[in-house]
Amino acid sequence: MTTQTKRATIYFEPALHKALRIQSAETDRSISELVNEAVRLSLTEDSEDIAAFTERAHEPNLLFENVLKDLQERGKI
Repeated sequence: MTTQTKRATIYFEPALHKALRIQSAETDRSISELVNEAVRLSLTEDSEDIAAFTERAHEPNLLFENVLKDLQERGKI
């Protein structure tokens, strides 16, 4: 752990906690390390999604029916 860590109480479902304990033992990493990595990845993904939405905010809206028809006409579905 880094020197600037903060403590939090998190309640896990029993099966999830068991899976974390097993993965912790198998990877020789603490549950805190595993949870920190998972949260970091989730937040990064959210950040990337927000950036993509922002980047595409001014694109025209497409009707689902038109997109579906186009895909069918091009043999994609």
